[in-house]
Amino acid sequence: MQHEDESTSAARRRFLKMSGLAGLLPLLGMPAFGACAAVPRPAGSSASSTGPSKLTLWYGAPAHEADVLREGLPIGNGRIGALVGGDPGRDFLYITDGSMWLGGRNATLDGDGQFGYTTNDFGSLVMLCRLYLRVDGHDMADVQDFRRELDMAQGVVRMSYRKGGVQYRREVYASHPDDVIVLRLTQDGGGAFSGVLDLQGAHDEVVRSVEQARQCEGAFDNGLKYAAAARIQATGGSLRSEAEGIHFEGCEALTVVFCGGTNYVPDPRQNYLDTTVHPLVRAHEKIEAALRLRPEVLSHTHVADHARLFDTMRVDLGTSTLAQRSLDTWARLQARAKRGAAPDPELEASYLQFGRYLTIAGSRDRLPTGLQGLWLSDNAPPWMGDYHTDINIQMNYWLPDRAGLASCFDALTEYCLSQVESWAKVTRELFNDPRNRYRNSSGKVAGWTVAFSTNIYGGNGWWWHPASNAWLCNSLWQHYEYTQDRRHLARIHPLLKGACEFWEARLIPTTVTDALTGQPKEVLIDDADWSPEQGPENAKGITYAQELAWDLFGHFQQSSQLLGIDADAAARFTALRQKLYLPHISEKSGWLEEWMSPDNLGDVIHRHLFPLIGFFPGDRIRVEDSPPELIQAVTRLLTARGMTGYGWGCAWRAICWARLKNADNAYQLLLTNLLPAMNHSNGTTANFFDFYQLDANADAFQIDANFGTPTAMLEMLLYSRPGRIELLPALPTAWRDGSITGLGARGGFQVDMTWRDRKVTALTLRSAVGGKTVVVSNGRSLPVSLRPGESRTLA
Repeated sequence: MQHEDESTSAARRRFLKMSGLAGLLPLLGMPAFGACAAVPRPAGSSASSTGPSKLTLWYGAPAHEADVLREGLPIGNGRIGALVGGDPGRDFLYITDGSMWLGGRNATLDGDGQFGYTTNDFGSLVMLCRLYLRVDGHDMADVQDFRRELDMAQGVVRMSYRKGGVQYRREVYASHPDDVIVLRLTQDGGGAFSGVLDLQGAHDEVVRSVEQARQCEGAFDNGLKYAAAARIQATGGSLRSEAEGIHFEGCEALTVVFCGGTNYVPDPRQNYLDTTVHPLVRAHEKIEAALRLRPEVLSHTHVADHARLFDTMRVDLGTSTLAQRSLDTWARLQARAKRGAAPDPELEASYLQFGRYLTIAGSRDRLPTGLQGLWLSDNAPPWMGDYHTDINIQMNYWLPDRAGLASCFDALTEYCLSQVESWAKVTRELFNDPRNRYRNSSGKVAGWTVAFSTNIYGGNGWWWHPASNAWLCNSLWQHYEYTQDRRHLARIHPLLKGACEFWEARLIPTTVTDALTGQPKEVLIDDADWSPEQGPENAKGITYAQELAWDLFGHFQQSSQLLGIDADAAARFTALRQKLYLPHISEKSGWLEEWMSPDNLGDVIHRHLFPLIGFFPGDRIRVEDSPPELIQAVTRLLTARGMTGYGWGCAWRAICWARLKNADNAYQLLLTNLLPAMNHSNGTTANFFDFYQLDANADAFQIDANFGTPTAMLEMLLYSRPGRIELLPALPTAWRDGSITGLGARGGFQVDMTWRDRKVTALTLRSAVGGKTVVVSNGRSLPVSLRPGESRTLA
């Protein structure tokens, strides 16, 4: 076996040392940094091959290929992802690269003023390929004690079973450090593997066998080139290439390494395509580099990298019963859903951790997570698997900063920065097109905004969505509030400014009656717009846009002050903010108005909560210091919206109920999302994906609830805003005893706490950057000031 070159070897040595895995260095032929009696594992991992049970989803049967989206177990390294079937006799992986996109800039409007929204113009995320591994004589009927599991702590899918007195094991994972997917087959001794490895393209490509590899490549009409390859390496036995695949016979162990990708580059100046890249050559280079490593090193490097992120948060919401623990994951979901069932806090904690797992698997340093992340079952995902800008991409990124995964937010930042030049160009060219029903009546246009849907080529789909820019900026700003990272702030400041300039050109004056004086008052309102996705399509001054513009101008003013730049622009935007109309309480319904009308002009139980956007994710309306009648109006509107709906809608409602300190309603909505998805109903599937009923005969996987529901759970444990951290604001009875570490709070703080009988009994506050806040706990308020890097135990 060949070894790594010296530079690569040195880099891996540094990585393993920093990750606490110096004991692996002898496997690389490197001197260890200190004596080690056994190979260390990442903190929180288990010496058992099955991993810690509280962080494992497990099943007694493989996934059915026809139900791969409901049963396949997801792996990913932030760029490539796969759904793993786990059948011992015929395993399969459905593989997607996040840049496998059809379509392009799509910078034209139709006669109705809409951007095209089909795969031919806007495009779609599509699959890369499928990988199949047939092992002769290992069908389910031939094996005993089969177990399939996802070890979330280590980022590994495992299968184990016995056959003929021999124990067989299989591991599958997607390595971020080595940028490959690995399948490793081993057995305890006396057994062997014979069968075929096959790779199948997803777009009618010709697949070839080359030495011990299967490969395919292709190109789309938009110029995107792509390729995929898988190579097999065996211990013992023999390998041979045939037209239908790579045959292996009598092998003691097998390692299959897959890599694939595209020539996409996040650079509008290159039209988002790097014509110098050859994806197939690059795939083989990465495969060969991985196969030069011993399998143990390849595996442990991946586990160390994954655990470095996953272990930033530990969650204990209470102890489940032995009977609950004995059930496989799908049976456990169904048992919890039965009327009168006891709480299962470990199941709920594992659902939270699954959201964190998907964040790590789907969002690292490449493209952000869209509607289905990196996990597709075909080339026709609902809504093109795109980036929806009216809740979905924002909800996907509410979790990282709260969940100890701040670096996983960076994919959204990089996406916005790479697209904004294209977005600004199309805004200048088409926003004031006479076909656009939302054009600015002033005739002016500046800055940037986007449509309801965006792709990876600077392209837009469906209707223009004026307030999308402000909501994207809200997400980018809140990442700064959590991290206090001035470098991030300096990078996003131009985006904030461009969005402010758009609203400076868009706002129009109107006269209203001042609620306090009864006198006429001039205010600024949004031009003709649509409160997504209901009601009149030409309403002015919709609450959604007014609140987001108010937020945006305020955030720019703070950014300008912190960075010491753009003081004149900040003064202009602050003056506009002071004149913005803000929503009233309806004299008819008692709700916070969605439109500038006391009448409800839409669906009472609509899935969206846009009248409450100033309550969450905004901070203008706050339980602790807003007028009681305003909080009552929020409560009435939220009550009217109901306690059922799609997963993402229930997650959003749960967060709002948590902010209202109503633990019972927040928890009930969590349980609603945990209902088993059967017969096309809303709910959670066997693999923990959130499914969404389209009609009586169809449903769809949509990943946002997998992030929004864990966010709601964390909001039940901690509420924060700049200058305030409140502990256990909406703790349900089911979680009366528990603990959590690594919980993010705005202001650059991390919180570790333990509670007993719903009271905080231990509390440590940490800050990498230093800062001041007020901690509210057990009915007391405590001012806290920390220096950079300081940690303080408060209880």
